[in-house]
Amino acid sequence: MFGVSVSQLLILYPLIFLSGFVDSIAGGGGLISLPAYMIIGLPVHAARGTNKISSVAGTATATIRFAKKGFIPVKEAAFCVVFALAGSFIGTKLGLLVDENIFKIIMLVIIPATAAYVWFHKQSIEEKTPYSSGITLIIAVSVAFIIGMYDGFYGPGTGTFLILLLTGLAHISIDKAQGISKSINMATNAISVVVFLLEGQAMILLGLTAGIFSIAGSILGTKLYFRDTTRIVRPIMIIVLAVFFIKVLLEVLNISII
Repeated sequence: MFGVSVSQLLILYPLIFLSGFVDSIAGGGGLISLPAYMIIGLPVHAARGTNKISSVAGTATATIRFAKKGFIPVKEAAFCVVFALAGSFIGTKLGLLVDENIFKIIMLVIIPATAAYVWFHKQSIEEKTPYSSGITLIIAVSVAFIIGMYDGFYGPGTGTFLILLLTGLAHISIDKAQGISKSINMATNAISVVVFLLEGQAMILLGLTAGIFSIAGSILGTKLYFRDTTRIVRPIMIIVLAVFFIKVLLEVLNISII
């Protein structure tokens, strides 16, 4: 079925559901979904391409739900998407020139520092005094461009970093930061899907069926998010960053758990 066995699907689909749930609240769902495809035996590039198909379904669902709640400031989101796409293109090119291991070592410093900031400074995910619209936009598109580069260069945890920086640096409310983050993720995922499909590096039917579970997880996550923001977002961010750190550390040490 779709090139994989029923037993493999029983492993894959629950993990994709969990990734959609986590991604809709705090970003970082790719830390779960991409390894899930690799666990069931898909080659790296096919796993990445198929993962993008199911991920775009989940991010699109979350984006629509945030938009309906009025949590997506259209002007800021539109500019951020454009800059994120530009950054993603540049990051992809740089990724072909720079040794990935160097970047991973840098991340081993950045990730714990980010987690500590979230844990000890609750303001990072709470309301801050807003800047003027002009300053907010400048900071927001700068964040989008930089994280877009990171997304193209490496990727995992993009949504989490976007939320943290948009709230912590641009002083955008957590709700609107979530909305902008989802808009950016949806756009970059959609572009990636097109690229992988053109290169024949995606299992379309598997990605589409897994996308149903991603959508279901996203719906549940956004429902819980709308009920209680801070108590849900903050611990999930910590968990995502912890998983991210372990994943990068294992890669640097060249230890495989797949």
